[in-house]
Parts: sequence; C-alpha cells; structure tokens
Amino acid sequence: MTAHVTVGMDESPESLAAARWAAEEASLLDVPLHLMHVEEWPITAEVPVLSAEALVERYESLLRNTVDRVRRERPGLEVTTEMARGRAPAELTAAANESEVTVLGSRGLGGVVGFLIGSVSLAVVGRARRPVVLVRSPEDTRAATSVPGADGPPSGIVLGLDIDQPCDPVLAFAFGQAARRNEELRIVHSWSPSPAYGYAAILDPGVGSGLGRRAAEGLADMVRPWRQKFPAVRVTERAVVGPAAAELVDASRSAGLLIVGRRSRRSPVGPHLGHVAHAAIHHSPAPVAVVPFE
Repeated sequence: MTAHVTVGMDESPESLAAARWAAEEASLLDVPLHLMHVEEWPITAEVPVLSAEALVERYESLLRNTVDRVRRERPGLEVTTEMARGRAPAELTAAANESEVTVLGSRGLGGVVGFLIGSVSLAVVGRARRPVVLVRSPEDTRAATSVPGADGPPSGIVLGLDIDQPCDPVLAFAFGQAARRNEELRIVHSWSPSPAYGYAAILDPGVGSGLGRRAAEGLADMVRPWRQKFPAVRVTERAVVGPAAAELVDASRSAGLLIVGRRSRRSPVGPHLGHVAHAAIHHSPAPVAVVPFE
C-alpha cells in the first residue's frame, strides 16, 4: 500500500485540529492525506435507523468540506476520503496499522454520535502498531500553554526517553520529526534512586550525584548514534530526578509536540499504556505522539 497519513474525522474542534496537523505531516512526508470517518455499525438504540441516512449525509459533507479546506491551505496535496462502517476502535486501529502516522482528536463530541471520545482514542493508541498522534483543540491548547516568561507560541519537540530499554523506533520518529520541521529536539530522561539507595543518599550526598552522572552518561550514549545520523538537528539532553510523567507534562507546555514510547505488549484485558504515556495523553496541552516499540 502507498505510504499515507490517516486522520479520523468527526465534527469536533479537536477533529478539525487533527486534520490540519495531519495535512502538515503529510506535506512534510510528501505522501497523501487520508480522511476517514467511521459509521458505527450495527445501528444501536442511541443512533436509530431513521437517523442513520441523515448521519451518513452529514459526515459525507464533513469530509468534502475538510477536503476543500485542506486543498485551499495546501495546494497540490493529494487527499482521499473514506466512510468506513463498523466499530470505531477496530476500524481506526486497522487503518493506523497501514499508515505512516495516524492523527486523532484527543477529545470528541462526548455524545453518542462522536466517535473520537477518550475510550476510542485510547483503544487505538494502545493497539496500533504505528505511531498515533493525539491533537487537542486550539482553544484547549491556548488555555493550557500559558507559561510564565515564555515568549511566542509553543515550539520545539520534547521526547521522553527511558534509557533502560532499547527504543530505536521512538528515537527514529523523534529525530525525523525534528529534521522535517526544523525544530529543536529536547530529550528528557527522568530517574529516581531505588529505595535501596534511600539511606545511603542521605548519609552520603555523593551517592546521589553519582547516580545522576550515570543517568546522564547513559542518556548521552543512547542518543549519540542518532546525533550522528541527524547532524543538522539541534538536540538538548536532560537527565532529571523526579517522576517522568510530571516532568514531561510540564515540558510540553512550551512545546509544539510531545513524543512518548509505548512498549508493545499483548494484554488479555485490552490496550496497555504505561502510566507515563497515559499521563501525557490526558494532561499535555501539546499534541502527543505515542510510538510503539518492541
């Protein structure tokens, strides 16, 4: 299948923001943009048969209008549309597995006909084998990105990195984004001493500084090959003490994109998201890219 970027569509402001983000990504990758709406099927009591045809016409109109808007803003970009029928999590996950990147609104209508609600987005993020980006509405982003002392709009890319496990797909995605967008890449690794070091760190502060130095060295070692592959990318690295989730959410307030990894795991109870990715999705005002890795 031809490489492309997919965006899930409904009528929410988040969905329209996702379409614009996806159009930019498709332009940067020089691939087509695929707009997709899922018609929930079978018909449920919440969406009776009598209203089904009207909903189809409504969403077909939404797709046409979005295509027109994208083509006005990005002339020359190839855009395709699809009206799928089925369960939104399954249909969107299948589409995500065939896409370079899939983009979804991070919060939908909240009603019975808006499929980009939290449960759907979380299901796709938790199951997709390719990167998924969640985008909030411009209003939500502006309300949450007021950083004291910050000049100008959010910019740069923040990557949360766990140095204790190989995660090349996450690094490849982050450096690729920074290179295409000509943005600074700010890499953050958060660490905390294990309980076994508790009393030792109190009695000997040098223990804590030694652990911090080893964390910084481990981060530099992991990033070094990617600096060599992408010499034009501006990179900063920070190894900080504290909870990773809080550090990344705080860093995202001044960023244009936050990237986190997700360890691919089979779970009998549904999608598995680590607590860091979960916190980022729910609390970051910036778009969040979740990149799966083995």
